[in-house]
Amino acid sequence: MSPPPVGVLLRRARDGVLDWVRSTPGTHIWLLIIGITSLVIASASAGLEQFLLHRNSSNIHELNEHPIPALLISGFWIERPGSFLLYAVMFELVHANVERWMGSWRWLLTVGAAHVAATLASQELVLLAIEGHQLPRSMTHVVDIGVSYGLAAAAGVLTYRLPSPWRYGYLVGVLLFFGIPLLTGATFTDFGHAIALTMGFACWPLTPAARGQAPAEELPPPGARQE
Repeated sequence: MSPPPVGVLLRRARDGVLDWVRSTPGTHIWLLIIGITSLVIASASAGLEQFLLHRNSSNIHELNEHPIPALLISGFWIERPGSFLLYAVMFELVHANVERWMGSWRWLLTVGAAHVAATLASQELVLLAIEGHQLPRSMTHVVDIGVSYGLAAAAGVLTYRLPSPWRYGYLVGVLLFFGIPLLTGATFTDFGHAIALTMGFACWPLTPAARGQAPAEELPPPGARQE
């Protein structure tokens, strides 16, 4: 049997990509916005860059001045635009698979709640450290932006998506990745990651497996089309 023509293969690839994007709209809209804000940071002068990073942070100062915008907008920026490609890969591997499996609204509830909770908890830790004279008062203006809290939560939920025995190796890897920094000189960000990861684990009731739709072992591998 001769292989399909190149044009047919290209159309199949195009249709597969379009199907993937249509089934994970939240992930790709979010990624698009991050791409735009990363271009803004990359093209900005040093002074404007620092202004944008601090103005869109969810630090103590911004949370006191603009609590809702600070919580929402901080999730659409990354501090180093050069790391955008890495985040794009992580979004496709983690967020897109979780969104496709759980559905957009449950995925959004999971990562949104984790982002808010981890941000507030980590900044409360910073405030306590400032009041205890363990951190300088300038930390009220620390740059606290990025998508890592949402990624940590999605990484936790993804544990339930994977079939055995891969699930257990993945779980060990995730715990080591987030746990080692927490146990070896943790920063407020490491503390926030731990909160977000825990919330991801706690979102088991939102998964299709918990709702009796199908156990994770019977689902196709991540990225495969589900009929």
